[in-house]
Amino acid sequence: MKIGIYGQFYHANAAQYIGQLLELLNQKNVEVLIEEDFLELIHSNKTIDKDYERFSAFEELDNSFDLFFCIGGDGTILKSINYIRNLNIPIVGINTGRLGFLATIQKEQIKSTLDEILEKKFSLSPRSVLTLKTNPKNFDPVFSHIALNEIAVSRKNTTSMITVDTWLDDQYLTSYWADGLIISTPTGSTGYSLSCGGPVITPDADSLVITPIAPHNLNARPLVIKDHTTIKLKVSGRESDHLVSMDSRIATLENDTEIIIQKAPYTINFVELQEDSFLNTLRKKLLWGEDKRN
Repeated sequence: MKIGIYGQFYHANAAQYIGQLLELLNQKNVEVLIEEDFLELIHSNKTIDKDYERFSAFEELDNSFDLFFCIGGDGTILKSINYIRNLNIPIVGINTGRLGFLATIQKEQIKSTLDEILEKKFSLSPRSVLTLKTNPKNFDPVFSHIALNEIAVSRKNTTSMITVDTWLDDQYLTSYWADGLIISTPTGSTGYSLSCGGPVITPDADSLVITPIAPHNLNARPLVIKDHTTIKLKVSGRESDHLVSMDSRIATLENDTEIIIQKAPYTINFVELQEDSFLNTLRKKLLWGEDKRN
């Protein structure tokens, strides 16, 4: 079995769990390759006892990998998916962060769940991802990535709202007067979109959500559409440019640039253990059922 590992040290106590995972994998004699920057961090971290010299580094993945372990929070997973893209390598998200909607295996579960994962006693949860093109073409490397949660446009260097002209499959929808606009996947529906009043959508729904950010017109509500829809946006405002974000990556575009958003022709697959279904995660993370009347 061949396993790739990606992670980041965001919390002081993460190192002990990273070390625990590496030691267990070392004992099981599986082939392990660690993302090169993360491997350097591991070697330089004084709280991890061993060097794990037999673990080599990777710059890119290929379809010879059986599993991809991602250690950190949801932000780490959002960065990691661009190593996977269309390779269909299942992602094992281990949460050493805080909320953990995507990294559903808790750090304390590493020892108890690793055998189950290595024996592939799990189901896969496929997640849709978004691509972005611009007209005229912009060569910022941000736009070569994919977005698992959302693509958003927002104002830059101003407190004034922007206008976002919006088309669905070349049919004009409306012009949003707002601080910005979010195009969210079902996975991203529990993130930025949710905080702006958007609905929660289950990962298997073939949908996208258009959610305005602080709209000037209060009748501008979130809109759920089919995920095969091509979305075109064009931003105007008092400033000459605006921000575009793809998950955690941000770039600047000139106003009146056409932004074309589409669902990618492949999915990202998350490992899901029986006790870690989306509904269980939703109930725990949003504290549903905490009201004693339930």
